[in-house]
Amino acid sequence: MLNYQKIFKKNPYSLIIKQKEQFFSKQLLQLTKFHYKNCKVYKKFLDFINFGFNNDLSLDELPFFTTRIFKDYDLISVKKNKIKKILSSSGTTSSSVSKIFLDSLNSLNQVKVLSKILSSFIGNKRLPLLIIDSKKTITDRKFFNARGAAILGFSIFGKNITYALDDNMNLNIEKVMNFLKKNNYKVFIFGFTSIIWSYFILKLIEKKIYLKLDNSILIHGGGWKKLENLKISNHKFRQTIKKYCNIIKVHNYYGMVEQTGTIFIECEYENLHASIFSEILIRRTDLSLSRLREKGLVQLMSLIPSSYPGHNILTEDYGEIIGIDDCKCGRLGKYFKIYGRITKSEVRGCSDAYQ
Repeated sequence: MLNYQKIFKKNPYSLIIKQKEQFFSKQLLQLTKFHYKNCKVYKKFLDFINFGFNNDLSLDELPFFTTRIFKDYDLISVKKNKIKKILSSSGTTSSSVSKIFLDSLNSLNQVKVLSKILSSFIGNKRLPLLIIDSKKTITDRKFFNARGAAILGFSIFGKNITYALDDNMNLNIEKVMNFLKKNNYKVFIFGFTSIIWSYFILKLIEKKIYLKLDNSILIHGGGWKKLENLKISNHKFRQTIKKYCNIIKVHNYYGMVEQTGTIFIECEYENLHASIFSEILIRRTDLSLSRLREKGLVQLMSLIPSSYPGHNILTEDYGEIIGIDDCKCGRLGKYFKIYGRITKSEVRGCSDAYQ
């Protein structure tokens, strides 16, 4: 198992790419070995592809799953009686959901990593928190979906927590206004992007309400597919937020339930950043590595998944690495853009070993 206590002492954006590659590849290889020894399905997969462990392997040579595998199999690297929480992805009537099994250590490390990353954007001081959602979303503490897990995760870093929506997802504007006045309009606002747009912003537009939240910060993520269908871009979202809420500090984040906690947050220049706890690669459709500024399939790596083998996954998202170590915001490491899901296709093949 990794020495997480030592890892968490590092600043999340403090290593130049050469330093990070040396540090991260060593840790990820160790995590790969751990899951190989403790997860039967993962071992079967590595044996099927004849993977050979070698300490000189680079990041791009380490084995990865597709996210689809989490919908087909229960992947666990600890004893079942150690599992404290099960996360699920958002599902539809035409697809099953991913199931992620968490023990106490994995859950605790998710919180620690999220805290380290978030402090780079909102500071270490807890702010009054307005959640644009219904408290009903977090009712089931045993079986969470990604939305509920995100709300609980971010709630830890706020105080005087208030939910803007009632149990029927209706905006309680009087409750919101009282909360803002009580906290001098300097608050931390969090929610899923599609929820904020559909149940908060559109209501402000409908009622012609303009808020003065220039001292506040908004962090949002998830639900972009719904907004893409409505032709709402990130730029339009930000501009509308500015018009009706006067919020300047708006940060989108990218992540998925398979690697909860190790999110990628958008900086002041609208670039998503990889911290030292995570990494990103871009691959062509033939799975060869893309060049810098070449769009392709997004591969995500994380040091946090320890109770399940979600440390190295190929997503169905389309993205592009914009630069390395030279973002104007000053954060070191890779920074990138995500352009959405692959249209009318799925990344297949990596689960063939289990048929």
